[in-house]
Amino acid sequence: MSSPNINKEFDRVPADVVAKAAVFQPAILSDVNGRRGAFHGRIRALRPNMKLAGPAFTVEVRPGDNLMIHAALALAKPGDVLVIDGKGDQTCALMGTIMMQAARKRGLAGVIVDAAVRDSLEIEEMNFPVFSVGTNPNGPTKEVGGRIGYPISCGGVTVHPGDFITADADGVMCIEREKIGTLLEKAQEKETAESRRIAGIKEGKLGTPWLLPSLITAGVLKEGEEL
Repeated sequence: MSSPNINKEFDRVPADVVAKAAVFQPAILSDVNGRRGAFHGRIRALRPNMKLAGPAFTVEVRPGDNLMIHAALALAKPGDVLVIDGKGDQTCALMGTIMMQAARKRGLAGVIVDAAVRDSLEIEEMNFPVFSVGTNPNGPTKEVGGRIGYPISCGGVTVHPGDFITADADGVMCIEREKIGTLLEKAQEKETAESRRIAGIKEGKLGTPWLLPSLITAGVLKEGEEL
């Protein structure tokens, strides 16, 4: 009989959708998702070159205890992103080199933890994507139960198991599993438009047609006034 605290059966965003969505920056996906889904900026890449994408494998722990993360490592599937609600605790590290090595060996896409980690130099050498609220040399306890495979709050965002997770140097994004596929065309259009705009700026086309109407709408300028 399975534990009521561990949900092993949930739908994941399909691998082909992950592959298509992974080419877009989290910033692009945030824009086409109505500027929703971005984790609080306290959760950042351990090193700026780290990035990841995959379905969320959710874990909730008590602050300072990583018992359920060990259980999650035994259950997560290749390609999953471990997303851990560590309550923002920075008084100790929930994971270090040993657990990150295990995560990589199991084929996980990376780890996102709303808490601290340690062994940051070794993790950098591993080139394994880790996003956290920072580092702390203290180790955790392994004594308190939690939950796996249920909705969590991580970085102020509700994350359901199987949701699409993407992250880079700008931060972490979560988009609902059922929604991410519908945003791919919009993301491509946004990326193309931004590339066109940047190319125009490099050619000296610095005008912003939307600026004057927006200033008038905001009451900064009156109708007929110019900058």
